Amino acid sequence: MGHGSSGAQTAPPAPPAPRGAVRERLDRLVREVVKFGAVGGAGVLVNLLVFNLVRHTTDLQVVRASIVATIVAIVFNYLGFRYFTYRDRDKGHRTREMSLFLVFSAVGLVIENGVLYTATYGFGWDSPLQSNIFKFLGIGLGTLFRFWSYRSWVFRALPAREPVTRAETFLEHEQPTAVRTTDGTPAVHR
Repeated sequence: MGHGSSGAQTAPPAPPAPRGAVRERLDRLVREVVKFGAVGGAGVLVNLLVFNLVRHTTDLQVVRASIVATIVAIVFNYLGFRYFTYRDRDKGHRTREMSLFLVFSAVGLVIENGVLYTATYGFGWDSPLQSNIFKFLGIGLGTLFRFWSYRSWVFRALPAREPVTRAETFLEHEQPTAVRTTDGTPAVHR
């Protein structure tokens, strides 16, 4: 029985008001950007480390060394995106996903290395410091394109499910209901 002298029961407290749909979408986007940034940041380190290692231990030209580094980083990033950033996304079409990932990664590779190519061969900026600066700038421009394309086309979101707002509502739908057969015996249906 509720409190008070009238003997009337008080209503249970109302559940907290659900957050707005815009707020939820913004929160999801922020989480996605943070995860993408974590994988991407590690990928940038892999890219720059491999670039400098290849550039200083082989006779490859700057842009070719950069392409090798970008390919290594693409493989690293795919694993990070698939199994960390976008692990909750549709996994049903891996061949399609991999094909689109490679196509968009190739476009990102062209953007990234186009910046380095322009700086190196267009302006003659070829010192190790200049190469790293323009490699980094190219990675930044390529990353903007990759973020948009990966989230829009490669790692597609699953359709949103309607959240269960109250446990009682969920349980009400899961309880069996008793039905009597024509001879009067109970029959249980879900």
